[in-house]
Amino acid sequence: MKESQYNWKINKAPTELEQITSELETLSINSELAPLLWRRGIRESNQVKPFFQPSVESFHDPFLLYDMEKVIVRIQEAVEKGEKILIYGDYDADGITSTTVMKEAIELIGGHVFYYLPNRFTDGYGPNKDVYKRLIEDEGAQLIVTVDNGVSGHEAIEYAMSQQVDVIVTDHHELPEELPNAFGIIHPRHPKGSYPFRDLAGVGVAFKVATALLGEVPVESLDLVAIGTIADLVSLTDENRALVKIGLEIMKQNERMGLQALAEVAKIDLTAVSEETIGFTVGPRLNAIGRLADASPGVELLSTFDDIEAGNIATYIEQKNTERQTIVKEITTEALEMAKEMEEEPVLFLMSEKWHQGVLGIVASRVVQETNKPTIVLYFDKETGQLKGSGRSIQGVDLFQTLSVVKDELISFGGHHMAAGLTFEVDKLDMIKTRVATFIQEADIDLTAKEELMVDEELPLEAINVSFIETLQQLGPFGTDNPSPYFLIKSDKVKELKQIGADKSHLKCQMTTHDNTLDCIAFNRGNDMFEFEYADQVEVVGQLSINEWNGFRKPQLMLKDYRISDWQIFDARGKKGQEVKPLTQSVAYLVFDEQHVSFVNDKERVYVIEAVNLDQMNQINQHEEVVIVDCPYDLEVARELFKQLKVARVYFEVKVSQEHYLTGLPTREQFGRLFKLIASQDSFDIRYKLMDISNYLKIEKKLLIFMIRVFFDLGFVTIDDGLMTKVQNPTNKALQESQIYQSYQRKIEMEKLFLYSDIKEIKHWILQQEETK
Repeated sequence: MKESQYNWKINKAPTELEQITSELETLSINSELAPLLWRRGIRESNQVKPFFQPSVESFHDPFLLYDMEKVIVRIQEAVEKGEKILIYGDYDADGITSTTVMKEAIELIGGHVFYYLPNRFTDGYGPNKDVYKRLIEDEGAQLIVTVDNGVSGHEAIEYAMSQQVDVIVTDHHELPEELPNAFGIIHPRHPKGSYPFRDLAGVGVAFKVATALLGEVPVESLDLVAIGTIADLVSLTDENRALVKIGLEIMKQNERMGLQALAEVAKIDLTAVSEETIGFTVGPRLNAIGRLADASPGVELLSTFDDIEAGNIATYIEQKNTERQTIVKEITTEALEMAKEMEEEPVLFLMSEKWHQGVLGIVASRVVQETNKPTIVLYFDKETGQLKGSGRSIQGVDLFQTLSVVKDELISFGGHHMAAGLTFEVDKLDMIKTRVATFIQEADIDLTAKEELMVDEELPLEAINVSFIETLQQLGPFGTDNPSPYFLIKSDKVKELKQIGADKSHLKCQMTTHDNTLDCIAFNRGNDMFEFEYADQVEVVGQLSINEWNGFRKPQLMLKDYRISDWQIFDARGKKGQEVKPLTQSVAYLVFDEQHVSFVNDKERVYVIEAVNLDQMNQINQHEEVVIVDCPYDLEVARELFKQLKVARVYFEVKVSQEHYLTGLPTREQFGRLFKLIASQDSFDIRYKLMDISNYLKIEKKLLIFMIRVFFDLGFVTIDDGLMTKVQNPTNKALQESQIYQSYQRKIEMEKLFLYSDIKEIKHWILQQEETK
């Protein structure tokens, strides 16, 4: 049995679909999408067409944003007067695209504009007073326009305004209780505003300013809007959906040199670009430069008209992304090793002075995926004595609320339910960990609770084909609040299992039911290969896509989670034992001979099975998993054991001190040779002559000892103090009458079953024993 990682919630089929179905038919769209639309909040007929066919006319009026008219007048005035306008951005993909959109819009109306993206390590996030001071005094900034930041920049903005340099804030982040004293603040959730859509990304806000400034929709900027919106993981509903859907179509036209160059080095086809392309390829590359160094090359790439410059910058960004991937992999490996030593801690605080500050959030996310625990990953700055880091959480723990209990001990702190950033003195670490653990305990937060995974419906394997998936794709672009549908699929068998990827970290396989098959990819599940290899009837949840290769198009499932309901048996014999490890701490190790206890002398909960009894079986069955350490040589004991065994997972190591099956029984001819030798002399001192006899008869020493013991058992010889003497006129007996011979035969049969049979044959044998209960 293998439990799912998530708590699956199967959506109930809606019943009131007439309005949606009718509108879908009018638009010539497959009505199979009706229940999926209903679950995504599209429940009225007038919502259907804007969902599938958004247009620039459906964009909201930018002047509905509070302060917009005032801000546009001020920017126009600055352009007319020839003032030097500074765009102050951010170092992530949203900030890079926001800066580019605003820069291009102001340049189009003749503005004298320059930009600055703060350095993550030296300037920090958002307005920085020292940077503002330098840009005003040294660069002559006369008007500052922030993009993707600013609502929390009180000190820097106050300074600029005091220098008669107006600051216009355009932002989308959480609003503080008190807004900064800026000339104007453009924010979709402004407390005095009434903008109809509250979830614009930073680039979306910049785009609305550009639209108002230009007096028309700058369609050519929508490719950048799509990138920033997808990369920032904002809600892909309403206006964001329209911005991204149209933006992706603009991007397919390949008119921006920088994107063409980036696509070339990243080996992607812009004519087939999708939200996945942005989320997994373009966005991470733009984010990478800001994580490791100065993000400004991102703006230069997206705004250049020089194809040579575009190629050089794209190559640089690709190198930075590769560097970022390497750093993340190394730090994640170290962090997970640390996490193993902290199994009892409710929130993981992981730190090192060697870790790169720019990737701590990514590493925290990876650790959470592996451990299902809230995780804070920290860089120790030895010069300042401070810990700086990022945290990620699980569904059941509000990280912002949890860390707020130590807010008074933190130098800086910000975040939300699932993520946070913080800085504090290193000598406060133990105290902070204690207070956070106490809060978790007193709040009675269940850290073992699984995160919910909403499943749209169960699909039979035979219903999945390319045409069906093409229909589903009309629901895209997918993202936050509009996920690609999750389907539950039951498979009778998993085959064609392969570990793929440079480090074999991913899994590829085929789900099968009767004559139907479905290709499946499971990212970061390479180590789970053995789970599928020995399983019957696997249930998987995943998202469907089309795999295109060499002109062929096949359905493919991207696995999110899986579970196996029946009991499982695993092959841990020989080298495979290095790969298969029990999942839990609740493991019973079973040995069948006391001399073999040494095999597990470093383990706990070792049970020596000599005869099966009720008390011992009750103890064993309290565990979740059992490891069969050595070979059970007594058939009746083995039968009784497996009849009564009720654990979910059984691992077969089956170590033996002597391999009877491979050695085999001596032949009658070998027994005959030994018998003739014994008959030729009255006695042999086998303490000293055993090797001589072995060499003379050309019979391996261990086998020879066994043969002598059989002869002794049958009364053919006597042995006294190492002296073997022939018995005169012994009673004629068949070899099979010897108890020692019979015992050896049984051991061969048991080794054949438990050591050399296919694991499926062993499972079949065990099931046969259960049927005889």
